[in-house]
Amino acid sequence: MKKILFVAFLSLIINALNGQNALIQSIENPVDYVDPLIGSDSDPSLSTGNTYPAIALPWGMNFWTPQTGEMGNGWAYTYNARTIRGFKQTHQPSPWMNDYGQFSIMPVTGKLRFKEEERKSWFSHKAELVKPYYYSVYLADHDITTELTPTERAARFRFTFPQTDSASVVIDAFDRGSYVKIIPKEQKIIGYTTRNSGGVPDNFKNYFVIVFDKEFDLTKTYKDSILSDALESTANHAGAVIGFKTKKDEQVNAKVASSFISYEQAELNFKEIGSDDFDTVKEKGRTLWNANLKRINVEGGTTGQFKTFYSSLYRSLLFPRKFYEYDATGKIVHYSPYNGEVRDGYMFTDTGFWDTFRALFPFLNLMYPELNAHIQEGLSNAYDESGWLPEWASPGLRNVMVGNNSASVVAEAYLKSGDAYTYDIENLYKALIHGANNEGPLDAVGRKGAEYYNKLGYVPYDVGINENAARTLEYAYDDFAIYQLAKALKKPKNEINLYKKRAMNYTHLFDSQTSLMRGKNKNGKFMAPFNPFKWGDAFTEGNSWHYSWSVFHDMQGLIDLMGGEDKFVAQLDTVFSLPPVFDDSYYGFVIHEIREMQIADMGQYAHGNQPIQHMIYLYNYAGQPWKTQEWVRETMNKMYLPTPDGYCGDEDNGQTSAWYVFSAMGFYPVAPATDQYVLGAPLFQKITLNLENGNTVEINAPKNSPENKYIETMKIDGNIYDKNWLSHKAMIKGMKIDFDMSTKPNTSRGTTKSAYPYSLSNED
Repeated sequence: MKKILFVAFLSLIINALNGQNALIQSIENPVDYVDPLIGSDSDPSLSTGNTYPAIALPWGMNFWTPQTGEMGNGWAYTYNARTIRGFKQTHQPSPWMNDYGQFSIMPVTGKLRFKEEERKSWFSHKAELVKPYYYSVYLADHDITTELTPTERAARFRFTFPQTDSASVVIDAFDRGSYVKIIPKEQKIIGYTTRNSGGVPDNFKNYFVIVFDKEFDLTKTYKDSILSDALESTANHAGAVIGFKTKKDEQVNAKVASSFISYEQAELNFKEIGSDDFDTVKEKGRTLWNANLKRINVEGGTTGQFKTFYSSLYRSLLFPRKFYEYDATGKIVHYSPYNGEVRDGYMFTDTGFWDTFRALFPFLNLMYPELNAHIQEGLSNAYDESGWLPEWASPGLRNVMVGNNSASVVAEAYLKSGDAYTYDIENLYKALIHGANNEGPLDAVGRKGAEYYNKLGYVPYDVGINENAARTLEYAYDDFAIYQLAKALKKPKNEINLYKKRAMNYTHLFDSQTSLMRGKNKNGKFMAPFNPFKWGDAFTEGNSWHYSWSVFHDMQGLIDLMGGEDKFVAQLDTVFSLPPVFDDSYYGFVIHEIREMQIADMGQYAHGNQPIQHMIYLYNYAGQPWKTQEWVRETMNKMYLPTPDGYCGDEDNGQTSAWYVFSAMGFYPVAPATDQYVLGAPLFQKITLNLENGNTVEINAPKNSPENKYIETMKIDGNIYDKNWLSHKAMIKGMKIDFDMSTKPNTSRGTTKSAYPYSLSNED
């Protein structure tokens, strides 16, 4: 009997695996292939995404998520948790940044329980349904099914209660200063939360309004741990409890809206729901997600690949979030997270440019240029309101990461769209020049070490500025972005030449003895001793093997420094052949990024973090593009899975997802402030990009398979194409790309310098 059961069980597993690997040609509703739980099986010691299920609309001002972690825990939802404490409105971009403006709603039955530890309920993933636009779960301890579905600034809840005289709902405004008020006649609760993790003005509040469709039989509020009959509470930790009698399977509906401006504005945000019932809001959300996901139609892949692709695309459409609202006249307004005032115009937040300048913003420029133009307007407003461009905004300026990568984000948007959209590019250029030549109010704003950099051409190792080599390398690329924008805006020649010259500053850190980048002291001598496996110190969340390739704009210059193409390729190969050894002495412990590299079995290649994610594509600059094709496919297959532990490191606001989306399409923006995408190889048999201007890009690879991963030949609009790059300007006019895929590499295609992508050193 046991043998029969084992065989049956094994058969089920095989069938399930075959289902994941079976080839399907096309799908009708890509949203059905999105799994918001991918990446949620994470913790501080090991990130497999560090995501939470964001129940939201694309770029929504508010997200919602089931809350399994304690109040204030950045890991708000973890896949291996067993209990839910509430359903939280969240604005969290990552667990490391934590949250702001959060509050939660939790239905309860039986004894009145309002504290997190007492009200929490066991749940199972078997009784949980998670979609981008809808969440449902059965709360076993309370015999309640909770459903929620969002709009951009509001949401609907539906609670299915058992028959009971003691049904209640807890509204938790969280600690660090909060307020609630129950208005029984209107079946309404209003309140605000001030809880945040930094980056807010003194008057910061998230105002919320919740309206139920059932009269209250019970009304109570609490101050910290004290429950009372008062209808109003202001405290460090305020909350409310409302209750009623329910029949078996009775559904109680609630709608909630919030605003960073006022209660009145929160009420206005209910317009997004209007008279729509729960199912209508849900269906509208589903339709909107489908429309956005269908901007890229994928055909000819496995179920697992479809799930991974569209889940990555979903993650690419969440950040930066809209931080603006519509006033009573329909005008766009925003609460400024920089000066606390209510201002006209767009505002976006919750993105770190150190991560997202690499692939996420290039993706927006390709597929959502109008949205990115609004983001640029928001950045111009941020500069006016704070005096600086944010490098990591959440919601205002945060002191995280290095670089001055707002330069890339601003320059790329204009270089790829020009004057097609109206925003103040001159104000943004002024902001870039200011940020490029000054230290900001925080280490991560402006340029830390700007005086040294501008005088010496690098930030010295021995002047008390951490991560100095990483700063130098990123500043050099950022100067290249300013150089490109200055040319486009026809700035004075001396200004253009200054930033072109600075773009070569990466050369100061190249150590010819090791063919790696190395920190340099103020006196011009390299720091010693030098361990290229040492994480941190002169570098950011990586080592010299990772950062030595951060010359996005001038690979030819780096090739020349390394002694030619053969030595350059050999150094690239070495990254994969080295053992995953490391020196963690700078941190004093193994940070999660180190562990993720160590366990990936790809040598020193650390795809789980951003500095090296472009490296695979660099073989195209040295005449061996087939190695890019091989490693791109290996990374997509190995490092991205449609499972709760599906990522290989922090997902990071769409960056790691956008890498996959680009790579699956067959190209990647190594240097975003250029017109070029560097070729890899497509993953699917066909992908169609439905561009915003109405044109299409059709990518055909009918022979694509796990074995056929190499490009034999390539055509664009029927003509043989032998370059290792694609032009953005040509692509947005529409094109048909045909790949003939093979099991063996074509070692003659793309091997001449005329085929190589752009490098600054090759400019006349």
